[in-house]
Amino acid sequence: MEQAFPSLQNSKLIEPDPEELQLRVEFFRKLGYSPMEVKLALTKLGLSTDTNSVLGELVHNGVSMGTSNSTSPKSGENTTSAILDTGFCMASRHQGSPRDSPVSSLEERRDTDSELKPIVIDGSNVAMSHGNKEVFSCRGIELAVNYFLERGHSTITVFVPSWRKEQPRPDVPITEQNILLELEKKKIVVFTPSRRVGGKRVVCYDDRFIVKLAYESDGVIVSNDTYRDLQGERPEWKRCIEERLLMYSFVNDKFMPPDDPLGRHGPSLDNFLRKKPLLSEHRRQLCPYG
Repeated sequence: MEQAFPSLQNSKLIEPDPEELQLRVEFFRKLGYSPMEVKLALTKLGLSTDTNSVLGELVHNGVSMGTSNSTSPKSGENTTSAILDTGFCMASRHQGSPRDSPVSSLEERRDTDSELKPIVIDGSNVAMSHGNKEVFSCRGIELAVNYFLERGHSTITVFVPSWRKEQPRPDVPITEQNILLELEKKKIVVFTPSRRVGGKRVVCYDDRFIVKLAYESDGVIVSNDTYRDLQGERPEWKRCIEERLLMYSFVNDKFMPPDDPLGRHGPSLDNFLRKKPLLSEHRRQLCPYG
């Protein structure tokens, strides 16, 4: 389905709307094209050109670049294989091996999220949700982390109680525990303190770590918990929870936050996760029927 963009046909401005340009560049960037490639195509065709035409120009440019770096085919030689090779290289931008986790390329993403809010994940809530509230599924945490890495975020923190590193027991089952250690090495998972006093485990309240960090970093809380007890502790925490809580669902192994985190009249998910919302996106989402 072609994505709708605001029309500029009736605009009398000579200079293109920078917000409109950024929105279109971001759309094609998610398809694997670099901002430079997209801007060159839009400069040639015009900002109001439909998506299919721009995509055709991007594909054409990709084929031209691929063939210009190779030897020219002899007369009568079939050039189909060269085009197919180029198409394969372009398609490979969107593909990877099933275990090619975005976590492995975290260092390459450090400078890509300057416009995106930090992400603070309630690890226990996400893991138990993926495990149907019966098993602490570390795979659920990995799915959530990968979701935000793929969107361009690199400032991601997952809080997990430190006793989850201990040997699992039948009454507190945990699966794929090695994922926690891998994410800890990537400085994504942070274990909240706990200790034993008189044979009893004393744990710190990990929810307070989550809300405090989200408030101080102006980040987004990823959890299905409403933290009702913490809302009463400080007014600023209450506002943070109300305005920056991102709930979610799991459909099998697919992490799915809502497209409208604050309701149908609130910002889109893209704007919700940005430090500065795209005003053009707000205009594009207005309901034509009021």
